[in-house]
This record gives sequence, C-alpha cells and structure tokens, in this order.
Amino acid sequence: MKQITDTVFMVRPVQFRLNEQTAVNNYYQDQEAHQRIKNEVANNQAQEEFDAFTTALKNKGINVIVISDDEKNDTPDSIFPNNWISTHQNGDIALYPMFAENRRLERRPEVLDTLEKEGFSIENIIDYTSAEDEGFFLEGTGSLLLDRINKKAYCSISPRADEELFIEFCEDFEYTPVIFTAYQTVEDDRLPIYHTNVMMALGENYAVICLDCIDDKTERKNVIKHLKEDGKEIIAITEDQVNSFAGNMMQVHNQSGNRILVMSDQAYQSLTVEQINKLEMHNEILHPTISTIETLGGGSVRCMMAEVFLPKSIIKK
Repeated sequence: MKQITDTVFMVRPVQFRLNEQTAVNNYYQDQEAHQRIKNEVANNQAQEEFDAFTTALKNKGINVIVISDDEKNDTPDSIFPNNWISTHQNGDIALYPMFAENRRLERRPEVLDTLEKEGFSIENIIDYTSAEDEGFFLEGTGSLLLDRINKKAYCSISPRADEELFIEFCEDFEYTPVIFTAYQTVEDDRLPIYHTNVMMALGENYAVICLDCIDDKTERKNVIKHLKEDGKEIIAITEDQVNSFAGNMMQVHNQSGNRILVMSDQAYQSLTVEQINKLEMHNEILHPTISTIETLGGGSVRCMMAEVFLPKSIIKK
C-alpha cells in the first residue's frame, strides 16, 4: 500500500471564474476581486498559472496527465478535479456527490477513458452521486484525508461533508473514520471550513494541521491521538496560515523516488523558517504561484491535483 504517488491528473480550465454557486460556503473566494477581474481575463490568467504549474511538476519528474475541459457545460471549477473522484490501488474509483449543481457537470466519462488509455486499470466504480438527490454531499479528497497506509480517513463535517455518507465510505473502503469539525472566523462568526484539506495535509511521516481550527477539545485530542499513534510528526499551522492555503499541500514522489511537497507560493511565503525546516527534513518543497486560481477559486494546489493510485494494465490501451 502506498501513501503517495508519482502520477496525478489535472484538468486545464477553459472557463475559469469565481463560481457563485460555491461562494455561499467557501469563504476563501474573493468576491471583491471577482468584481474587478473580467471572466475572460480570469480564465486566461488561470490557464497561464495552470500551464506553469504543470510544467514545474513535470520538470521535477512527476507524471502529469493533463485533460482539457470543454465548453459543453458551465464548469468554472473544473480545475479542481479531486472533489469528484478518487482512485485506489485495487483498481476502484469512487465518484462523489457535489454541493454545487454546476460542479456535478465536471464528472466526465472521458476522464476515465483517458486514464485507461494512459495504461491504468479500472476494476470497479463506487458511485455515491445519488446522494445529491437527497441533499447529502461528500466532496472527494477535499472532504476526505486518506491515510492509506494506516487505513484511516479524516473528515471535517461541513455542508460539503455529510457524516453518514462519510461513514458509508469508510465501511465500503475499510477505513477507520476520524471525525471532527474545523472552523474559521467569518465576520466574527465561527463557521465550518468547507473542505478538510484546507486546514490539514497528510504526508507519509507527518501531518500539517491547524489544530486551532478544531474548537472542540475532545475532537482535537482525538485527532492528535490518531496521528501520534501512527507515528506522524505534527507540524502545526495557524489560522492565518490556513487563510493563505498553507493547509492545502500534497506530498508526491517523482520517478526517481524523491519526495516533493507541493504548495502554492502564497502558502510558502506564510510559513515560518522553523516550519519550512521541519518540512524540508521530509521532502523538497515546490511552490508555484497560482494567485488568480486561489483568489477566485477558493482552492489551491492540492485541489488541482487528483492522485492516480490505479494499477497499471498489462497491455496499454
């Protein structure tokens, strides 16, 4: 079983902009910037940032499968594919129910076809999307942080992460659920953070986490207990650093086996020297600039990379 991969797939946007349907509970989207930046300009800037990011990953030896979005549907958030799909080493793929109606249009069969053409084997599709009809959501590895080695799944409950659906996932995939609620301050109110992966990232031997976001002391202690018993070094970040997307990181390895932690430049600049030193004990850091994507999309580099853990086919199709 592997915790990290050398292969990701990413979706190049063709109509990126601030998604009004997600802004109702993603408080990281900048509504004022949306008023200043025309949609066409935003998309062009996002494409430039995307292309530079994928090039940087490839230059580090990461296998990047780039799939272009199309203009058939209104999919301004297609650049964040990890919310609707996850892949697993036994050949399973999970498809997830999405909160925003226009995000449901991102689930494209062509993506699965592309993965198979790239030589990966898909055995089973576990489809949770019918939960949308009942108003229940679980947005992929945005909502779920998977410790694949220790078979634990961490999930912060929110309007985008239903507890019963999370437990159903854990039963299906044989993960132990670790449940809590992470909060952020919005105009003096403490409101649930929309995705777990905004305030927490799991590497092979460490966890980057904002413990201050977990207001309930019992829940906080439980998360710490699980991380420590699995030998994870806990690298704490602050709520201000979460606002700079310092929790939205992902560890990968390249084809030579070297570990690389990917975060945005905004996230990197928010870290202290001590935090950077701790992280560099585990891996090299890659920090591309994706300021337009972060400002309008309310997500960062981890959301842009969908990990590929599928087994290779015997014969490449």
